[in-house]
Amino acid sequence: QVQLVESGGGLVQAGGSLKLSCTSSGRAFSAYPRAWFRQAPGKEREFVGAINRSGGSTSYADSVKGRFTISRDNAKNVVYLQMNSLKPEDTAVYYCAISKTLWGALTTTDDGYDVWGQGTQVTVSS
Repeated sequence: QVQLVESGGGLVQAGGSLKLSCTSSGRAFSAYPRAWFRQAPGKEREFVGAINRSGGSTSYADSVKGRFTISRDNAKNVVYLQMNSLKPEDTAVYYCAISKTLWGALTTTDDGYDVWGQGTQVTVSS
């Protein structure tokens, strides 16, 4: 069974940076498209960004565009989320997910993903 483990979360001041990692076990899914979602207290889970199987195509939510960057290292089965210029409103639990499909356009809704990590907390203080 494939498992995802996120790491790299923590407490940072506004304007700071964090880099999250999402490591998968199971070589079969190492090249599937991946996404990052986040969920703040009292809010629904929302799309942050996604990356295709090769890493050549990415998609971002408007709220993080220009500040967050997704990348991947398929040889290491790792997907990263580099977060710069963090704002208090970025505070949330961040989840990594694997796409249901290998090909096609990047999906921005959570029903397009069927393997999820346990999440990592990101807290941005003002």
